[in-house]
Amino acid sequence: MDVTRHATAVALLEAAGDYLVAREAEHNVPLGILETLRDRPGFYTEPAYLATVWDAGRIALVAIQTPPFGPVLSEPGVPKDRVPLAIDALIADLRAASPDLPTVLGPQSTVVPFVRRWSIATGRPARLEVAERIYRLSSVIAPRPTPGSWRLADQRDRALLIDWVVAFHEEALPLGSARVDAGRMVEPWIQQDDRFAYLWEAEGRVVSLVAAGARTPNGRRIGPVYTPPSERGRGYAGALTAAASRDQLDRGARFCCLLTDLANPTSNSVYQRIGYEPVSDVDLYRFDPR
Repeated sequence: MDVTRHATAVALLEAAGDYLVAREAEHNVPLGILETLRDRPGFYTEPAYLATVWDAGRIALVAIQTPPFGPVLSEPGVPKDRVPLAIDALIADLRAASPDLPTVLGPQSTVVPFVRRWSIATGRPARLEVAERIYRLSSVIAPRPTPGSWRLADQRDRALLIDWVVAFHEEALPLGSARVDAGRMVEPWIQQDDRFAYLWEAEGRVVSLVAAGARTPNGRRIGPVYTPPSERGRGYAGALTAAASRDQLDRGARFCCLLTDLANPTSNSVYQRIGYEPVSDVDLYRFDPR
C-alpha cells in the first residue's frame, strides 16, 4: 500500500475524482468538502489533509481532513481482506500530519477498522457519537398540505440563522458545537452565493430552516434541517425540505442527498415520505481526549 498526499483539492480530484463520483451519493460529504476547498479558498482556516491510498495502482481509500474537524473516509476500493492494510498505511501517514484527531466519519466498512487501529496506535478509545444514514432523492413526492410558504433567507435573517445553526449543532452534535463558526457558515446563504437557506413562514413567523449546501458534480447536499422545538410536529420541516429539494432540482441538480441521525425515526420517515431513498450508513466516532 502506498499513500499519496495531494497539495490541492484539484490534484486529489484529478487522481480520485472518477472513483468518488462512481458512488456519488455515498461520497457526497468528501465531494462537497473538495468542492468547497476548490471553489472557496479560505473557507477553511487551516491546511487540509488530502490523501489517497493505493494498492497496486488502484485506489484503496481516500481520506480528507479539514482541521479542526476530523477526517472523512471514502468507501473502500479493495476487497474486504485488503481494507485493514489500507487503513494501516493511512494511519502511519496521518499520525505524522494530525496526531490528535477529534473525530472520524465514514462508512462502516472503513471507519470501524480505522477506529480500532487508531485507538490501538494512540491509546485513545473512541465512542460512536452519531450513526447516520445517507439518503438520495431524484424526484419529490408532494407532502401533505402545510400552512405557510417558503422563501429564501436574506440579510434580515442573519441573526436568526446564526442562532439556529448554533442550536442545531448543540442538539445534533453537542460535543462538537463549539467548533462551528456559525457566522462563516451562514454568510454564503445570505449572499445566495451558490448556497441557499430556505425558510418556512407560517402565521407571520419563521418556523423552520433548510439549507442547500455543497455541490457534488451532479447533486446537491441538503442540510442542516432545523425546526425549533416549539414548532415541531406540524409538518414544517417536511414541507420545507420538499420545497428546497424541488428548487434545487429545478436549478439543475440531478439529485439531492442528505444525512439523518438514525436515532431520530421521525426525521427518517419524513424524508422517505417526500421521496428520499436510503443509500448507505455512515458513522461518526469521537476519540477521547488525551
